[in-house]
Amino acid sequence: MATAMAASALVPPAAAVTRQRTLLCVPATARAPREMAAEVAAAAALGADVAELRLDRLSGFAPSRDLPVLLAGPRPLPALVTYRPKWEGGEYEGDDEPRFEALMLAMELGAEYVDIELKVADKFMKLISGKKPETCKLIVSSHNYENTPSAEELGNLVAQIQATGADIVKIATTATEIIDVARMFQILVHCQEKQVPIIGLVMNDRGFISRVLCPKFGGYLTFGTLEKGKESAPAQPTIADLINVYNIRQIGPDTKVFGIIGKPVGHSKSPILHNEAFRSVGFNAVYVPFLVDDLANFLTTYSSPDFAGFSCTIPHKEAAVRCCDEVDPIARDIGAVNTIIRKSDGKLVGYNTDYVGAISAIEDGIRALQPTETTTSPLAGRLFVVIGAGGAGKALAYGAKEKGARVVIANRTFDKMEV
Repeated sequence: MATAMAASALVPPAAAVTRQRTLLCVPATARAPREMAAEVAAAAALGADVAELRLDRLSGFAPSRDLPVLLAGPRPLPALVTYRPKWEGGEYEGDDEPRFEALMLAMELGAEYVDIELKVADKFMKLISGKKPETCKLIVSSHNYENTPSAEELGNLVAQIQATGADIVKIATTATEIIDVARMFQILVHCQEKQVPIIGLVMNDRGFISRVLCPKFGGYLTFGTLEKGKESAPAQPTIADLINVYNIRQIGPDTKVFGIIGKPVGHSKSPILHNEAFRSVGFNAVYVPFLVDDLANFLTTYSSPDFAGFSCTIPHKEAAVRCCDEVDPIARDIGAVNTIIRKSDGKLVGYNTDYVGAISAIEDGIRALQPTETTTSPLAGRLFVVIGAGGAGKALAYGAKEKGARVVIANRTFDKMEV
């Protein structure tokens, strides 16, 4: 199966299967049991559905003493108990037997979920045979901190986890580029169609979209931190951002996906602006940051009509001219595209709105300082200096020239400055 698979194959029919709402889980990572219990209460107040109790993060953890504190009822949230060993990315460094005993005690005390690693799942299953309460679901997890395997390998991994007797499959991989996430989306859709509960996430900044878009593709659960600095895995968003910025409760199979393509892109405020706009007009859409290395591969991979449009920023504005099927004449003259729209026939059309926004703002600023009755642009006849000859610089130079300004471009290299 090709690495750059088209996302059109990933999007399930809206009513293909009965879907449960994707749960929002907050990892509790405090070092003391009572502080961890306080984190659970805080997570509930923010709107989480589940709290993950990371027992391996506790200092001097004593199961018989500390678990009753953490699992005493009534609890504000259902508990997902994880006691992650160092060899799977956690902090526990002891033998398996004490760890297994702690997880079994958590089951007895009413934990709704317990997570065990695939590597030791068979051994744990034999130990709990006939002892697991019906109210407790067992998550069998696999974490890959190096890459994201092929779709075929991921499918085999799902089958391997199912064979252990898991109630819920969990696979977390690492993105070396953003197109890796498409393979995880494909697996989520496949499992959804087969009614296999699955948590499928891709770690690090290139995999960030997996955490936000998993409700669209049928993920059982996603993680959001209580606050920045308390992540239990790379590039976890906060629970507040998932709910308030990305409107994750409203994301479903029919949600249109928009976003900003760039490298870097995490600093952009565009998701805040656009998602609030979508919410205000009742438009079923979400706007996410796409950390993209290769623009052509990204656009080929995410070619579904559901990926409906993109803002484009550094360093991809000039490459976007070559990647679009059609380019607005002004954008072609500028040599840069900052807005890409997918038409109903699947073709990509590129536009440039940089010059309109920037030049209008500059004109308004000049008029505010130097009021005049003339309808002529206040830039006419002025010297207009542009520092930099990238996509935004070219747009500014084009717009200023159209308004009658004398344009001077300053750039590090002469070749790029020639247009």
